[in-house]
Amino acid sequence: MPITGVHDQALVALSVLIAITASYTALDLASRVRAAAGLLRYAWLATAALAMGGGIWAMHFVAMLAFSMPGMEVTYGTGLTLLSLLIPVAATGISFLAVCRPHPGPALLLASGLFMGLGIAAMHYTGMAAMNMAADLRYERAWVAASILIAIGAATIALWLSVRTSRVAVRLVSAVAMGVAVSGMHYAAMQGAVFTAQPQVDLAQGTASLTQVTLALAVAAATFLILFLALLAALYDRRFAAMAERETQALRQSEERFRALYTRTPLPLHSLDAAGRIEHVTDAWLSLLGYEREEVIGRPLIGFMTEPSARQAIQEDWPRLLRGGELIDVEYRFVTRDGRFLDMLASARVEQDGQGGFLRVLGGLTDVTERRRAEEALRQSQKLEAVGQLTGGVAHDFNNLLTVVLSSLELLGRRLPAGDERASRLLENAAQAARRGASLTQRLLAFSRGQALQPSAVELPELVRGMSELLRSSLGTGIRVETLFPLGLPPAYADANQLELALLNLAVNARDAMAGGGRLTISAREARVGTGQENELKAGDYVVLGVTDTGAGMDEATLARCMEPFFTTKGVGKGTGLGLSMVYGLAAQSGGRLLLRSRLGEGTTAELWLPRAAPQSGTAARPAAAPAATSVEAPVRRTVLVVDDDPLVLATTASMLEDLGHVVLQADSAPRALELLRQGGRPDLVMTDQAMPGMTGLELATALQSARPGLPVLLATGYAERAELAAAGLPLLHKPFDRNALLAAIEGCLAPRPQPAGQVLPFRKA
Repeated sequence: MPITGVHDQALVALSVLIAITASYTALDLASRVRAAAGLLRYAWLATAALAMGGGIWAMHFVAMLAFSMPGMEVTYGTGLTLLSLLIPVAATGISFLAVCRPHPGPALLLASGLFMGLGIAAMHYTGMAAMNMAADLRYERAWVAASILIAIGAATIALWLSVRTSRVAVRLVSAVAMGVAVSGMHYAAMQGAVFTAQPQVDLAQGTASLTQVTLALAVAAATFLILFLALLAALYDRRFAAMAERETQALRQSEERFRALYTRTPLPLHSLDAAGRIEHVTDAWLSLLGYEREEVIGRPLIGFMTEPSARQAIQEDWPRLLRGGELIDVEYRFVTRDGRFLDMLASARVEQDGQGGFLRVLGGLTDVTERRRAEEALRQSQKLEAVGQLTGGVAHDFNNLLTVVLSSLELLGRRLPAGDERASRLLENAAQAARRGASLTQRLLAFSRGQALQPSAVELPELVRGMSELLRSSLGTGIRVETLFPLGLPPAYADANQLELALLNLAVNARDAMAGGGRLTISAREARVGTGQENELKAGDYVVLGVTDTGAGMDEATLARCMEPFFTTKGVGKGTGLGLSMVYGLAAQSGGRLLLRSRLGEGTTAELWLPRAAPQSGTAARPAAAPAATSVEAPVRRTVLVVDDDPLVLATTASMLEDLGHVVLQADSAPRALELLRQGGRPDLVMTDQAMPGMTGLELATALQSARPGLPVLLATGYAERAELAAAGLPLLHKPFDRNALLAAIEGCLAPRPQPAGQVLPFRKA
């Protein structure tokens, strides 16, 4: 009874790949046949025939090994199998020999295609005849005819392309088409094969056996190795041919009249007559400015300069060159053919005859455009750095002024008579404006990177939703953004503003990795870390924010270095190399970690592990503006020593503390505060500014611990040197602050805290 075979799809795909690779190799080698001469031409011809014929045979053999029938063992006769290999090699060799003549006509091309196609078909049916199995084989004539026609068509097209295809892209497309066609011939022929099992066959389920797969992989590996070596040989032949051509060109140039043009002056080179007109130029000169040789010869050199440079050359430099005989590194601005401006350093020397008469001027140009741009970029970078430092300082001073304004407005509001709605409204407007100024200083400090983190409970879905317009405009239309957030996702504990910046950095990096467009997935999940589970992560609950792209990915070497500061794979001027290092720093400062997974060609996943916010931390999506002052009284009367070098801030802070019911001691410098303690002052708390001349607030806190161990210190600052203060562990009060924030900070400092045994200082020494 007729039986139906099955194909191993993986081996089918492998056979098609072999056919495509063999077709590309044959087309590539055919170009070497046309370029070679003598015995070398026949060597390349034989190599092309072996690549095409042997590759087609390997495709056929692997495809046959992919075929199996239920309950039936198939073997192949060695003699017929080898004959099936020799037939396509001989047929393709003879056909390539015929069409690689200087001008093959259509008739010769068609005849060669017919011969080669019949050879390929003969290879297939000879290989089928080599099958030994317990079944009878016959063919349906229509499918046999179809397979032969496909073989002839594929062979004719292959030969036609071999004499015309030169560009790699066209060759690759042609190879794919040929490979699919050759494979189609085989599978069309297999469609027409009818197998009838003999009576003793047990029709069990059958697929390609392990032995068949192993043999197919071995044949494929050997084929790919041979094809690779052939392509490598062609590559080296091209390289050697190019080198020989360059050497020939150099030899011809060395025999030209103006040999000194290439030996005495730097490239790109030109020679000028006594009137400054161009006599000769090198190819490099033409390539640099984009002109053809006939457009240059006979024209004055100043005709390629901008007007100021031409005027300088005529009035100053040309007379000086003729008098002195030489000019070194004189800068001009040239104009290219497409209108671009290039900054050039020109050097020139006057050539004289034996009697000292003028012969010509030999000159050379050096393009310094990129150098000038780099110098300008460095200057701009230095300006930006100075602006950042200035901005941080201005923002700090502005925070001091806002502290005075807000505090004074609050104190004034508490002294207004009840019922004066107009005055209350005016005060509230002023306070609102001051709070907007405080928000502005936060942005300035973010620019100068001088702000401290302000962590809060952040709802990640709300944060991403709020960034949707920014992400859309930053990523462009070619990238599709998807979000995956589970229901009931707990908030993360992080600085919302800095988290937005980190997410934007990751999204922009993903965009740059997906040059042709793609998909960006932003997701989040919960995770629990046990002891020893994750490096650099403490045990506890985390929220993991993931950013996954479908871009180019990174190899292991790039992945190992990608978070190093200033390391970037982008071109000059397209990246600072700080994006990932900033995200890494944010994660580490927030108590989490940045993890990256990537494989070349498979995209990248960045995971930002952030601590889960405690339930009592609130659920705000981002830090809220400071609330307006309300009437809150201090529960306990304290003695507070206030230290600030700004007299307005000092006086206003003291007034707020007195309004809260505390006793206030004032010092306008850190040494003055230490002197008050030596004179017998016994404050319950010291509230000090950080940025003070002579001794900072942190240095004062260290000195206070020596004088009064255990004395609480509250640090008030307009901006924070984060690494230094984070190491100290001092409680912080950010300027500008209102009455409620001041009260909460003081009570937080004075609240009793459990101390580990033997611990004396409430903070670590910086």
